Amino acid sequence: MNRTGGSLRARLVLQLVAVAAVLAVMLYFTVRSTADRAAEATQDAILGAATTSIAEQLRAGEVGVEVDLAYATFSMLGAMGQESLFYRIDIAGKTVTGYDDMPLPATVPISLAPVFFTSAYLGSELRIAAVARSIVIGKTLVPVLVMVGQTRQGQAAIADRLANRAALLGLGFFVLAVPLSLLSAGSVFNPINRLAEAVRRRGPRDLRPVRDPTPRELAPLVAALNGFVARLRGALSQTETFIAEAAHHIRTPLSTVRTQGEIALRQSTDEATRTRLRAMIRGVEESARSASQLLDHAMVLYRSDQLEREAVDLSQIARNVARAFAPTAELKEVVLVVKGDEGPMLVQGDPLLIESALRNLVDNAIKYSAEETAVALTLSQAEGMVTLTVQDQGRGLSGAGLAELSRRFTRGGNVADVVGSGLGLTIVTEVAAALGGRFVLTEPEQGGTCASLSLPQA
Repeated sequence: MNRTGGSLRARLVLQLVAVAAVLAVMLYFTVRSTADRAAEATQDAILGAATTSIAEQLRAGEVGVEVDLAYATFSMLGAMGQESLFYRIDIAGKTVTGYDDMPLPATVPISLAPVFFTSAYLGSELRIAAVARSIVIGKTLVPVLVMVGQTRQGQAAIADRLANRAALLGLGFFVLAVPLSLLSAGSVFNPINRLAEAVRRRGPRDLRPVRDPTPRELAPLVAALNGFVARLRGALSQTETFIAEAAHHIRTPLSTVRTQGEIALRQSTDEATRTRLRAMIRGVEESARSASQLLDHAMVLYRSDQLEREAVDLSQIARNVARAFAPTAELKEVVLVVKGDEGPMLVQGDPLLIESALRNLVDNAIKYSAEETAVALTLSQAEGMVTLTVQDQGRGLSGAGLAELSRRFTRGGNVADVVGSGLGLTIVTEVAAALGGRFVLTEPEQGGTCASLSLPQA
């Protein structure tokens, strides 16, 4: 089972959504801060203009200063909303009108250029503008300080409205960012999915380098994949060559040794020598059969990993196998009969694997059959499967089942005197599994063994 470290798509989506959330929060606080500054700047401009207007309306009279608090001045300040207004006019350091306890600025103004500051007053926060000028009274230059203060509820309300709109805008941006993040993640991983699909569509023997166009970021992955494919192609080629060469180099010397042993057996007259030669020939035959079966098993395993299915005529393979084993059957006086091969019986599979399975079935049937008996190869098809049944009249299974006999190097308890390797039924079982078929081994009531290999119909 492959161990996964989480989903890259989910990780990318979460990162994009997190970025969208951060941007939405930043948007809210940016708009809130901007709104506060804009509202404050607007209020300061109006408040400064009103204060300057009051200061400019001051006139020196015969006995003092005339103060004209025009209605237009205060209506100008009322444009900011329902606010409380406070003012203070000091002449020569004394309050002549207004609220004499209004806080003074930390820096006293020296001209009509307003000085703004914020201070708490009567339980509210005031924004105060202060201007200064001088008036000549009785040939004396007298300093005048004019201050106008205004509460900030209207400014806060304006900032709150803008901030709420910014919050709605940020929320909408965040909600829109979620599907956009999913679409973006999908578009980012589409090249990877196309590359995976291109590799998945290849057949088991298609070991060409990957040439599909991919983004630059995937170039290292494609290069590593092509390097792995090249190494795999070389390893498989060496394996196939080794199996073929091993089969030749093992079978040929063993055949030579067996032939020479049989010649020496015919020429020898010493019974002790003949006994030793018979044991040698039997050992060579067992070694040759074991080596052959091991190589066949290796070939089955190799081709199962590199499986390519094609339409195969099972009846034709059955006839070919029967023809190849006809001399062996004649030596044992066993008759091979093929039934149901009147027409093509097409199955989906690998011809070499199917032939290997049939050879092992027929070889076992002849090997364990009594003399002057028959081995029947019967072909049939039903429910989308083509079945080849090999039935002999031999020793039977001695109570053993397929699960036991299909294990490697396992043989029945009644065949110790017959040369064998214990790999024949293993090969048949693995071929059936590789091709999606079934293999059944039964012992009929009349004796012998019935082996049925079923493969998917083409």
